[in-house]
Amino acid sequence: MAMLGKPPAILVLEDGTIYRGYAFGCPGRTVGEVVFNTSMTGYQEILTDPSYHGQIVTMTYPHIGNYGVSVYDMESNRPFAKGFIVREFSRTASNHRSNQDLQSFMEQHQIVGIEGIDTRALTRRLRDGGVIKGVIYHGDADEEEVTALVADAREHEDIDGRDMTPEVTTPLPYARPTFKENPRVVVVDFGIKHSIVYKLELAGSEVIVVPAQTTPAQIMALNPYGLVLSNGPGDPDGPKYAHDTVWQLLGLLPTYGICLGHQLLGLAVGGQTFKLKYGHHGANTPVKNVITGAVEITSQNHNYAVSMDSLPGQQFQATHINLNDDTLEGMAHVRYPVFSVQYHPEASPGPHDAGYLFDRFIEEVNAFEGASALPAVKFEGRV
Repeated sequence: MAMLGKPPAILVLEDGTIYRGYAFGCPGRTVGEVVFNTSMTGYQEILTDPSYHGQIVTMTYPHIGNYGVSVYDMESNRPFAKGFIVREFSRTASNHRSNQDLQSFMEQHQIVGIEGIDTRALTRRLRDGGVIKGVIYHGDADEEEVTALVADAREHEDIDGRDMTPEVTTPLPYARPTFKENPRVVVVDFGIKHSIVYKLELAGSEVIVVPAQTTPAQIMALNPYGLVLSNGPGDPDGPKYAHDTVWQLLGLLPTYGICLGHQLLGLAVGGQTFKLKYGHHGANTPVKNVITGAVEITSQNHNYAVSMDSLPGQQFQATHINLNDDTLEGMAHVRYPVFSVQYHPEASPGPHDAGYLFDRFIEEVNAFEGASALPAVKFEGRV
């Protein structure tokens, strides 16, 4: 029932679990995979991160919306999250940078939200049982309607095995304007965040972003000095063409993979990935750099991980390990400038402990620019 002028809403999970709360955002219903994010700030960056495409995001921090929305904090041209779940939603924005309140932003972009539920209980449910599909529905729902919503959640298409990159990638290549003669880097867009492009430019590169299905020949025709494999949503096993593209380009350019790009690199050389129980979503995950011994607090957003033991030929070494569950967070070729990280070094939201990785990549790009070519690389083990 409505309370204090708030219209009712309901969250129904595919296992029949029901959470009743109040509606906010765009009126309606939405269905997707329910995950939780442990960040205390950055809800706008989370909503506009293409890696959340197909997912309903639960914020563990209880108070959301209080600083509004800023045009400068967009991570893409529009939100990609399917829905939003919070404990307490603020309809008042108090921040000098705010251009819009979160309520009108969600209405504008048709994001359905629910507030007032026990997000701690929901988070425990996801941690214990794993990610699960669910439906947010605005309005009262009787027993018959709840049964129908459970069926909708169960019948919704799984993310597993699905290629989601065509739904988030740029339709056409684009170049960022630059007034300096910096080495050219091609970024393959599997669902890139704006801040990754910004960090590459800040480190000293000319950036050209190309669609996910761009061929190796088309990429090399742009005369790049470096290759970046971007973040993105979904199962890394889905875009088979990306595996082939990465495989064919290995050894031709310094290569830097981020999140989904890290997973695609692992699959391209014959490794395997697996789905985490509830994923890593947040801005406070400790990762150890096993080369230096330093611990970085990182921003993360991924449901899958690369199995280090599956990488063939002992040509890659682990460079970063997750201190919470010992999963692989970074790897590098033992001889050549090919490396990747599972987390988000651009942060947004999150700490900047891993920002050095962009400088490291551009150093390798600059070294390559002064060389005629990389030595031939023999990657073994891929079938």
